[in-house]
Amino acid sequence: MRHVSSIAAAVAVAAASSLMVQPAAAQAKPPSAATSPAPDVKAFDQRTAEFQEKVKLMQQQMDSLRQTQDPQQRQKLLEEHWATMQSAMSLMHGMWGPGMMGGRGMMGGPGMMGWGGMRGYYSRLTPEQEKQRQYMVDQYTWMQQMMMDHMLQRQQWLTQPAPASSPQPASK
Repeated sequence: MRHVSSIAAAVAVAAASSLMVQPAAAQAKPPSAATSPAPDVKAFDQRTAEFQEKVKLMQQQMDSLRQTQDPQQRQKLLEEHWATMQSAMSLMHGMWGPGMMGGRGMMGGPGMMGWGGMRGYYSRLTPEQEKQRQYMVDQYTWMQQMMMDHMLQRQQWLTQPAPASSPQPASK
């Protein structure tokens, strides 16, 4: 249980740190309407579909994990699940690129602007762009929840004791 709470704390810290405003970035000029592309919903939906395929694969891996009693097979499935999770996370990170979610580097990195730098961006969105952006944020929130669910499931498997093997008959 200690491991699960450690993961939850790490996720909370990561989420909080992504919301912090970096002083240098906060002083950056807000993007103008000409340099701020509208959200690209079509590209976002393509990546969302790719992400959904990864979620299906992760779920199949978890289902297989529940069905196996072989410790080596279980380890192999956990490794495959981890690789799929990493791939899904990479896909999610790519969604925050220019034009995908409507800003430049809003989720971190050297271009992180925080709310102070994004206020002008949001005030220039048309009502249709606002709806598109909200749709994309809602979908992204769902993706984050799926990743958290799978991280917790994986953590349970890692901390769970190995199944007791059937007793061997005593030799005479």
